[in-house]
Amino acid sequence: MRDLGVGFKYLVQGQKWVGRHGRWFGFGLLPGLVTLVLYAGALVGLGYGADDLAAWATPFADDWTSPWIDILRGTLTALVVALGLFLAVITFTAVTLLVGQPFYESLSEEVDRSEGGEVPESGLPLWRELWISARDSLRVLLRVAFYGILLFACGFIPVVGQTVVPVVGFCVSGFFLTEELAAVALQRRGVELKERLRLLRGRRLAVLGFGVPLTLAFLVPFVAVLLMPGAVAGATLMARDLRGETSGDDRDGDDREVGSRDGARLLSSDGGREAHDPTR
Repeated sequence: MRDLGVGFKYLVQGQKWVGRHGRWFGFGLLPGLVTLVLYAGALVGLGYGADDLAAWATPFADDWTSPWIDILRGTLTALVVALGLFLAVITFTAVTLLVGQPFYESLSEEVDRSEGGEVPESGLPLWRELWISARDSLRVLLRVAFYGILLFACGFIPVVGQTVVPVVGFCVSGFFLTEELAAVALQRRGVELKERLRLLRGRRLAVLGFGVPLTLAFLVPFVAVLLMPGAVAGATLMARDLRGETSGDDRDGDDREVGSRDGARLLSSDGGREAHDPTR
């Protein structure tokens, strides 16, 4: 259970990092704002056109009398809008990361640089990075869709469907949300999707501690925009942990600690020789 706290700590540390680096916070907001405007326009258009879409999809009901035709098309309209909102929530992060690939990659590199040590670079042209990101995001989305259909079916099970299934759903969303965010740093390190998933499964509780609170926060679109830069920063810190990378400060601290122990042993040894040296 300790790993749950570790994952949440990385989430908090990421937000603190962008708080200390205000320029990078503003830099990281741009892709989220662009995506939010695009999604808002699409959802407004869907809201205006949902009635027409429902009427187009149910021509067989044209001769029905009220209130049955109104109930049918009203329900279908609500389902179309609900589906649009659901798709917007589960795809917002992937689209934002795709739109902001150069922004978030630069932010992630700066996090690595601030931690010390090597700053990995993919060395790939931008179009190639965008292609890999889009391809991997589609693969993740297909996995999310599979689990979504499975959980939707389980939702009809009495009691379990109203208690366990929503919790599992948030855990699944949190896991794959973390994968999408950590991919910014791991892709620069040449880690393929299959290996990324293996790394994340190896620290499943830490991943959930990071991703589940973020998923709950991302249900509010504007909050998602504000938290996105810090989420990328925190995911980069987590990626370093998953890869066993140590910050420069940690290495210096370890070296100082080893040096102190060695010095203490040396002094102890010299003191012991002085105490037992008959010529002194």
